[in-house]
Amino acid sequence: MQKIITYCWLGFFTVLATNAHGETNAYGDEADSDLPEWAEEQVEPFRARVGNWVDNTSRNIDAFFGGDESNSVNNESYLRLGQEIDWMEGEGTSGDVSIRYRIDLPTTEERLRLIIESDPEESQGTLADQGSGRLYNDQRDRRSSTLGLDWLERRDKRENWSNRIGAGVRLRVPLDPYVRLTSERLWGIGEGPWQLESSNRLSWFNNEGYSSRTRWDIGRPLSDNRHLRFITTVQWREEEDTLEFSEIAELNQRLNNRSAMRYSAIALGESASNPRMTNYYLQTRYRRDVHKGILFADVIPELHFQREVSYDPRWAMTLRLEMYFQREVNRDYFNF
Repeated sequence: MQKIITYCWLGFFTVLATNAHGETNAYGDEADSDLPEWAEEQVEPFRARVGNWVDNTSRNIDAFFGGDESNSVNNESYLRLGQEIDWMEGEGTSGDVSIRYRIDLPTTEERLRLIIESDPEESQGTLADQGSGRLYNDQRDRRSSTLGLDWLERRDKRENWSNRIGAGVRLRVPLDPYVRLTSERLWGIGEGPWQLESSNRLSWFNNEGYSSRTRWDIGRPLSDNRHLRFITTVQWREEEDTLEFSEIAELNQRLNNRSAMRYSAIALGESASNPRMTNYYLQTRYRRDVHKGILFADVIPELHFQREVSYDPRWAMTLRLEMYFQREVNRDYFNF
């Protein structure tokens, strides 16, 4: 595994050292990988073995609960392996390896679905803990895996509210029961290109109490390769008993078929009775599909202004590699 990671980092830095926007290989054909041929020969068999194992495991479990249809339906189970190197001014360099998984069992019932996942959203902590989203947050609590049943409404969120009710346990000792309700809606604004999306979640975990989050996302395309978004999030957790809020302005730009940039300005605040801003971030994120829609690299420079230090700016930089394992390649992971 360490050899695979080394090859991937080599391909990553090769991209940075050369023109990463070129989309053709030496023969003039459309390229889908930045890895040298000898590295690709090591990565592909490993990816295929693990991807097939993830798919077969989820379908076998699904067949036990749901029947023979499990072999033909679309299965969204995946495993993600990631490694990131982070530098923060005044704190030095750190690194971490992340494993994230989701086992989806779509045929258990038409609307009742068994889901096993490693990183429920509630485990990511407060908005202050999540910060600008530069770092992985699913590893903040490594005992956060959940096993549960979700009941889904088959509704188009462009026409009606789409709701999901879930219940289960967090897999720790002692077991931590939970109940979760989520609701989503999408509206078009007038006859123009603007769209408004609402995402809301109310949760209860036995060991942590209640939490709620609402997110409003308004955006529009500016051109074929640029998209503008404004995101407002409000969150409350019983543990902290503090209302938090964030405002994000994003400009997403697709550079070519395999590269994209995101420019973000982020503000975090807290308190309902005496609102105050606690953190500001300016961030740029470059994302590259390094190898055939399964291996992605991110370069994320950031400037952080924190209230506790009189908003003196601090630089940060994150380099990240992540590989997705599925039988069928899902290029949606190219999106941020």
